[in-house]
Amino acid sequence: MEPKESVESHQERPEPRWSVGSSSSLHYGSFVNSLASLTPKTEEQSAISPKRAYIAVTVLCYINLLNYMERYTIAGVLSNIQTFFKICDSTAGLLQTVFICSFLLLAPLFGYLGDRYNRKYIMIGGLSVWLGTAAGSSFVTESQFWLLMLLRALVGIGEASYSTIAPTIIGDLFTGSQRSIVICIFYIFIPFGSGLGYITGAGCAKLTGDWHWALRITPILGVVGLVLLVFLCANPPRGAAETHGEGVTGKSSYLEDVKYLLKNKSYVWSTCGVTALAFLTGALAFWMPTFLARAQVTHNLTQSCSDVSGNTTDSFIFGAVTLVTGILGGALGTGLSRWFRDKVSNADPLICAAGMLGSVPCLFITIFVATSSIPATYVFIFFGELLLSLNWTVLADILLYVVVPTRRASAEALQITVGHLLGDAGSPYLLGAISDAIRYNAKDATQNWSFHSLKYSLLLCPIVGVLGGVFFFMASRYIAEDRQAAQQLTEGTSPPQQGPAPQLPHLELSNRSIEQS
Repeated sequence: MEPKESVESHQERPEPRWSVGSSSSLHYGSFVNSLASLTPKTEEQSAISPKRAYIAVTVLCYINLLNYMERYTIAGVLSNIQTFFKICDSTAGLLQTVFICSFLLLAPLFGYLGDRYNRKYIMIGGLSVWLGTAAGSSFVTESQFWLLMLLRALVGIGEASYSTIAPTIIGDLFTGSQRSIVICIFYIFIPFGSGLGYITGAGCAKLTGDWHWALRITPILGVVGLVLLVFLCANPPRGAAETHGEGVTGKSSYLEDVKYLLKNKSYVWSTCGVTALAFLTGALAFWMPTFLARAQVTHNLTQSCSDVSGNTTDSFIFGAVTLVTGILGGALGTGLSRWFRDKVSNADPLICAAGMLGSVPCLFITIFVATSSIPATYVFIFFGELLLSLNWTVLADILLYVVVPTRRASAEALQITVGHLLGDAGSPYLLGAISDAIRYNAKDATQNWSFHSLKYSLLLCPIVGVLGGVFFFMASRYIAEDRQAAQQLTEGTSPPQQGPAPQLPHLELSNRSIEQS
């Protein structure tokens, strides 16, 4: 057995350069290897020091927390906003729809830029826009609902730039099981931030008696995040983690990038699963606090919200449940992935399928048990959200290891676009429209019908959950081949082919230093 080469000896050799053209490209589906052989057993040398890498991840996690806090602050005070502007359910649902539409339409642009230009500068610009528009939305008056809608759409610019690019930087700082752990921590801040969004939004509205203050907390905290991003976040070469810090460059058009991704079957099917997950979680996140508040009124436990301060108890509780289940689910999903990855080659998409399908009965019970028992409703909400939270960190890891480094930002962007366009961009409005239609067609449109109509509209969520589970099962059929293809393409090796090779981009190792901020 040959001795291992030291990092120093590797650096002393003439720096290798490699390219992959049509003659040495990979035919997806032509080979199958266990995922155990694909996880690096030795530590990879990062393009930057471990200390700087962990500092960068800390900054990215903090900003990710603020992103999702801001996104769900409005859901925490939705009843207050409906009372303030005197709007119905479908109109209220548009607040989330316009934000998501802006987010998904701009994601491909930032994905294209993120694969080609300085990612740190792009995130700084996007975050600056986000801070300005988020703060501005807290000053709208009763006659300016249109302005609130416009500003919510503009907030999507900043979040599109960050959500598309930040995971790719993490992918270039770490690899193997270390990357899985860091990605888990990063994505745990999605439900953590979402839960804090409900809690801080409802808390500010209750303390001040004005829901506008709920929208001013995250912009203030965001200024700190912007400063940290400017001075502490590194921008490593693309593919640095897989190439001992050397980096990878690629020469391809955006159309070629999209064609490459569409041929990646595990990426396509997992994107379909992400879409179903986004539809389900987006609808639940936006409407569940309101649904629970109406259930309380139906049980005569509280009175109907008749002023702008409203009843924020359910936003507090739902936010706390989201926060706890997000942390537990993210950690559990990553733990299961690491445990089964060496034993089952397609473990990751199977974990996602189990999470989606397992949440379906919990959601059915949640919807119907609210009629008889509020405490029992919270119990099943807890288990449903826990199962759904298994997916986020595992899905992020899947994308990073089945896509080559020079196309990860485009892959993130395309997945964001499709997932939000067909997922949570329309689900809050769709459920609101169904609720309005049921209530307005009822013979007695009382407060009880306001609850029951929303309950029936929420039945769409378990159906979508079943579809998501099927999509992840399909992804499990191709995950091993696609992961091996991406790794060998990154490392510059070419396996024996069993069929005509598709055109792949010219990729080469780069000897450039770290891009300076």
